[in-house]
Amino acid sequence: MSPDREIELKFACGPEDLAAVLAAAPKASLAGDDETRELISVYFDTPDLVLQKAGASLRVREHKGKRIQTLKRGQGLVREEHEAPIEGLAPDPALEPLPELLPQGASLKPAFNVRVSRRQRTFRYQGAEIELALDQGEVSGGDQRRPICEVELELKSGPPAALFALARELSAAAPLYLAFDSKASRGQALVAGDAAPSAQKSGKVALADGATVGDAFQAIARLALAQIAANAAVLRESPLSPAAAPEAVHQLRVGARRLRSALSTFKAVLEGDGLETAKADLKWLAANCGRARNLDVFAAETLAPAELGANPPPGVERLRAALDVAREAAWAQASQACASERFRALMIDAAAWVETGGWRAADGADKPVGPFARRALKTRLKKLGKRGRDVERGDDTARHHLRIEAKKLRYACDGFASLYGDKAVHRYLRHLKELQEVLGALNDLATAAPLLAALALPSEAAFAAGELVGLQAAAKPRLVAGAAKALDRLQAADPFWG
Repeated sequence: MSPDREIELKFACGPEDLAAVLAAAPKASLAGDDETRELISVYFDTPDLVLQKAGASLRVREHKGKRIQTLKRGQGLVREEHEAPIEGLAPDPALEPLPELLPQGASLKPAFNVRVSRRQRTFRYQGAEIELALDQGEVSGGDQRRPICEVELELKSGPPAALFALARELSAAAPLYLAFDSKASRGQALVAGDAAPSAQKSGKVALADGATVGDAFQAIARLALAQIAANAAVLRESPLSPAAAPEAVHQLRVGARRLRSALSTFKAVLEGDGLETAKADLKWLAANCGRARNLDVFAAETLAPAELGANPPPGVERLRAALDVAREAAWAQASQACASERFRALMIDAAAWVETGGWRAADGADKPVGPFARRALKTRLKKLGKRGRDVERGDDTARHHLRIEAKKLRYACDGFASLYGDKAVHRYLRHLKELQEVLGALNDLATAAPLLAALALPSEAAFAAGELVGLQAAAKPRLVAGAAKALDRLQAADPFWG
């Protein structure tokens, strides 16, 4: 099986937009190089999902009586791809790199199918040769089905920047949303029981041996962008699910914070064009989801326990009704932001900057990541310690800044964790998570009163809100003391980075 590198961008869109994309694309380079094909792919894995856990996918695709076995692995713009023709319906486990991925004697079973009608065209664009594919069809596993409609841009030769330039041009003709979930990942989700898009947490950063500072930033940024894209897709669903929206809002904000934190951690090699734009766009996105998140937290952490309590305060039903109306409006604001032209441009521009930006030539970007990681983690902990001096004497604003520094340290730890031993990282993160939790509770208390005041609640609901906020306020001294103790335990812990 011959190894290759697939350099590709993928976009989700509506079936009604495919014609506009095709019309806006350059004409085919050669006569007859503009065709429609029916593709049938069967994806395989072991019963215990060895390939999925290794970040790989294996398929056998049939077209016009010929079968091609393809294994892909990797993340981001560039993925490793191995292709070879085969004779049978089942994959050949002897073809590389399957022997190194599969345990000896492992059996491969069909996991799910993908059927698409593909309109394909190859052309020259800004010094590059690019293949455009418009896919419409479905992924199926068991009795579950999920539609597919997407645009793929694959770089055959030339500069990768041309892919992003073309993406911007096509996105002006139709709403294209950068997507990081492959057909394989959608099939895997379907088999796992997720028939509809669901909120996604961040994947784990896995840094290869010999990774550079630039490699580390790209790995962290790619996962953050993928998390943003996946949760934005949930928020664009119509009608928006009240069951899915709160977690999607939360995970989208986590993805945005992770990327913003990485911009700060790697600032020494990121100075220059693109940095400030990325920071401003991510801040805009987080702001459009902030109100929804604050309302969701109050509903889940304060109102819901009161409703289930033995003696809920009078007016709690009216408070619930008013809060649900406000939450739906806030979810709509987040949904509109994720469907906007600015969001589409944000994702394309941020991905282009991560993958092809001038920062990659910055002094230090090609240095080994180990020494950089130690310095960055040490700096993060030092900044946290300075902010922690005010944990008891300071005000809510001071504790809010301490919370931000705790998050930055947490995200830096997550980003560099694969460079260190799992047990040491886990022990340290246990203390850091404890500090984050108590600081989060204090932040929820500080934001509750102004959040509810902005709702202009009717009198009965306002009374219930006042009762609940008062109960929260009574717990503040205990929480402040708990934050100080959690900080002491963290500072007494041995940093895993040495």
